[in-house]
Order: sequence, then C-alpha cells, then structure tokens
Amino acid sequence: MPDVKIYTTDFCSYCEVAKRLLGKIGVSYQEINIHGDAKKRDEIEALTGRRDVPQIFIDNQHIGDDDDLADLVNSGKINELLNTEEPEEKTETKVTEERNVVIIGGGTAGFAAGVYTSRAMLEPLLLTGEALGGQLSLTLDLENYPGYFGNEANEFIMGLKEQAEKFGTETRFETVTDIDFGQHPFLVNTHDQSYLAKSVIICTGSSPRMLNITGEHEYGGKGVSYCATCDGFFFQDQRLIVVGGGDAALEEGIFLTKYASEVFIVHRRDQLRASQIMQERAFKNDKIKFIWDTVVEEVVGDEQKVTGAKLKNVKTDTTEIFPIDGVFVFIGHIPNNELFRDKIDLDDQGYVIVDRKQQTSVEGIFAAGDIHDHVFRQAITAGGAGAAAGIMAEKFIADLENRSYPTE
Repeated sequence: MPDVKIYTTDFCSYCEVAKRLLGKIGVSYQEINIHGDAKKRDEIEALTGRRDVPQIFIDNQHIGDDDDLADLVNSGKINELLNTEEPEEKTETKVTEERNVVIIGGGTAGFAAGVYTSRAMLEPLLLTGEALGGQLSLTLDLENYPGYFGNEANEFIMGLKEQAEKFGTETRFETVTDIDFGQHPFLVNTHDQSYLAKSVIICTGSSPRMLNITGEHEYGGKGVSYCATCDGFFFQDQRLIVVGGGDAALEEGIFLTKYASEVFIVHRRDQLRASQIMQERAFKNDKIKFIWDTVVEEVVGDEQKVTGAKLKNVKTDTTEIFPIDGVFVFIGHIPNNELFRDKIDLDDQGYVIVDRKQQTSVEGIFAAGDIHDHVFRQAITAGGAGAAAGIMAEKFIADLENRSYPTE
C-alpha cells in the first residue's frame, strides 16, 4: 500500500474535506498536524512552495491540496498513483433511493431543516457537500448565537449535526452533481447515488468572493488566502494585508495578529461596515492598522511567494507597491447556485428567490440560509430559515398525501 501523508492544521475545514475523501476511497493515511510547529511549517513550505493546507503526498510525491485530490479521484487518475486497478466501467444505472426530504447542504440552515423534518418523522437525508458547517467551518469563534456560550464554531456545528441525527436525520458526505426539478418526485444525483425526493430543501450557502485581480490566482496558496484560521500559522512575524471592511475581515484580521507582526486592513471606504463590537476590538489591537479609501489592484511577487500589493487610493488615484508577505481576502460572498441556474428563479445577484415561507419558484422546493439571504447572513437567521423550510416541507408532503396538518 502506498504511503499517503496529509499535512493539516487546527480549525482547517479544507483539511477535513480531504480526509473524508481519502476515507471514502478507502485509503489509509498519516495525518501530520503542523499547527504550532514552526519546523514542520517551514518544512512543508520548502517541499511544496505553498503556504496553505492541506498538502497531500503519495509516496513522497506532492499531489496538491483538497481540490487537486478531488480532481484526481473524479478523473480516476488517483488509481495510478495508488497502484490500484481502476474499477471496471459500470454498465448498470445508479441505485435510486426514494426519500421524503433531501436537504442539500450541511450548514446551520441545513441541520435546522433536518431537526424539524426529522421531528416530523419524515426521515430526511442531508447531503453535506464538501465542507461540513458551511461558512461557519471557516470561522474560529461563534459568540452571537443566543443561548450558545461555547464560542467555538466547530463545536457548535457538531452539536447541530448530533441534534439532527438524534431525531432521525441521516447525514451523508456526498456532493450533489445534478438535479431535475422538472419531474416529481424530484431527482437528485450525486457521484455515486440517485435520490427521488418528495421535497428538496436547498441550503448550499455561499463561497468567498475573489478580488479578480492580476496575481490573485497565480499566488493562491503562495501568500493569497481566504481562510485565516487555515493558513495564518504560515505567516509568523510577517506583514499581512486583510482586504474588506465587514465583520469577517475584522474577525480574521484580529485572529491573524496571533501570528503576524502587523496586519493592515485595506478598505475602499473611510468607514467600516462591521458591527460596533468588532470595530472596537480591531481599533484597540496594537498590531492592526487601517488603510482607508484604498483598493488592491494587483498582487505582486517573486514567482515563489507574495512580496507586495499594488494599492490605489480611490480619492486621489495615487498608487504604490506596498511591501507585504500575504493577502487575506474577505470582501463578501457569492451564492453557490451552480446546480440551480435555469431551474428555479434567481435574483440579479444569483441568490435564490423565496417567499415568506421559504418557497422557491418550484412548488415543493424550499431554500434557506446564505443561498437566498444576502442581507443578514447570520447563523441564527440561517437556522430560523432552515426551521421554516423544514416546517413548510412537512406541510407540502402532508398535502401531497392528503394528511391533516395544523392550520396557520
């Protein structure tokens, strides 16, 4: 059996994605957690030229991160690296399961919908997708969810999962590849399975928005990052830029001060959008400085790593190359709507349109969380929307089966 190693850090959701994928294909691996170990951190950076995790090796050959691993698995090329035979081409169709409710997405909204539909004895199936926890998986602390005092976002996520499963939600770590809402029951396909569902609840959330500037892609993993909790450890005693002016930017910037010598918050306006409490914490942090009325126009480097950023003052139009070691981007999110384009109604920003009952443009299809909410984007509002979607899915199925349901 080949020697498989995966380098990880604490609080890294992408590392969990890679480990689950290795487990799914039956590969044993050695996990090397480099969090807090400067020697191992420098070693992995020297071996790969990258400053992010996870990093995966097969028989000392570097294959990349979780995305690279997924590409190898989906293409079948992983079998060559593992010296295993490629499975024979299957001629039979996928096994199809019939389900009452399929929930797509494993964040706060998804598990809240799971709690409510499972308590209604509907035995829902929740397909997590790649990352368990949604946007919370990229957050270290959670201190604004009423009644929860644990602070750790990962602990909160696992509690949601445990509660939903306690009532009968079945969780599967599968990614949906295609859906058909033009038939009923609705068809939901993953790589390995097909499901026919009486009702579907969409909780696919959103993903970090990129700057889309020169150098951003080229230096991804070499100084450009979208996850401070994953990659901050690589920037011990270094100068960093955090782009953004909301809660996420300030929270991640504060977290980065645990490692960096200086953190510069670059914001295109002269006032922050963040909550007052986050602003106060950032202003009080001696390591944090603010660069106002400024945008990042380009990430520059020496081909191996980031060495600076081209900044432009939007009021004076002056530019400068600002010496820096890393750029962390937190400028908002884009909805994960790839599966649903042309199948349900979206607004001009790509968010799913729902009514006050979380109903989409297709009867029996509901949506909750960041996939439709671009205003509040809070764990508690996602949970409330997930609960509402679960309740309305129960009512929809009751109407289908001519069963009684409590009136409004």
